[in-house]
Amino acid sequence: MTYTVAVVGATGAVGQQMIKSLEKRNFPVGKLIPLASSRSAGGTVKFQGKAVTVLEATPDAFEGVDIALFSAGGGVSKFLAPEAVKHGAIVIDNSSAFRMDENVPLVVPEVNREALTDHQGIIANPNCSTIQMVVALKPLQDQYGLERIIVSTYQAVSGAGSQAIEELRAQAAAMLVGEEPVSNLLPVGKLDQHYPIAFNAIPQIDVGLENGFTFEEMKMVHETKKILGDDSLGITPTCVRIPVYRGHSESIYVELKENYQLSEVRSLLENFSGIIVQDDIEQQVYPMPIDATDHDEVFVGRLRRDLAHPKGLNMWVVSDNLLKGAASNAVQIAEALIEDHLIRR
Repeated sequence: MTYTVAVVGATGAVGQQMIKSLEKRNFPVGKLIPLASSRSAGGTVKFQGKAVTVLEATPDAFEGVDIALFSAGGGVSKFLAPEAVKHGAIVIDNSSAFRMDENVPLVVPEVNREALTDHQGIIANPNCSTIQMVVALKPLQDQYGLERIIVSTYQAVSGAGSQAIEELRAQAAAMLVGEEPVSNLLPVGKLDQHYPIAFNAIPQIDVGLENGFTFEEMKMVHETKKILGDDSLGITPTCVRIPVYRGHSESIYVELKENYQLSEVRSLLENFSGIIVQDDIEQQVYPMPIDATDHDEVFVGRLRRDLAHPKGLNMWVVSDNLLKGAASNAVQIAEALIEDHLIRR
């Protein structure tokens, strides 16, 4: 059986990765319908060796669509996702528009696949930095319970879109020859003030909030609690943008509820779906963004017992933010819907 799949935002960075993930994972696509704004309509995307024309994303474009993958921003999702559902499609949305809606499942298939059974036509794809963290934490939650998480993220510029990648390239080229870099994009905040990302680290991702955290940081707090089903979980995040093209890294400190053995933790992680453990400091083996790029898995390493807290554990977690952090997680959700017979035909 094959399915008609629409990709909204098909010409964007994540939309292009969604199309590639559908092809790479051999998703049963009978017909692909790439959708975008009127500016991009009429162009083409490549799928299974053929050029497919991009159509304008309008309510009527979802006629006959079984699954609609959205990655075009919250405003587009709020307008078009309900229209897609009216036409009979199941929407998997990559924006933050529906993530905290109590009627919308927020899903990472390895972690809370069972939440898909309650969908009402729309399923939310979590934030990229949240996805890789909850995958690494889930086997620990199941075995020991989680008390508190302190996480610092080191996020690639691709998380801010393809323009941010080009700005990093241009800034690095300018600075290497002694020229002043032009900064037009980062950080995204309430002020029209931007800093170079080349050879820099910017401790702000998204707008700042009254509590001193950023919107990106609070996404991690609220989404993690929802996905792991634990509102009492203590979470303190700091999100930093670094001059890496692709692949987010996270330093995670977690306090467990029960005592643990490091060897057991390593075994739990190694045997958990979607995780690759790279953990040998003596041989300089550990996860790095350059190696995680183009992979769907979450890479975990630098496992070590905390020096002060007997139930504290430190780890380093890396994943491709455009794939597991966005595109491939969305496609995995669609795969789970098919496998669990949750698609209306």
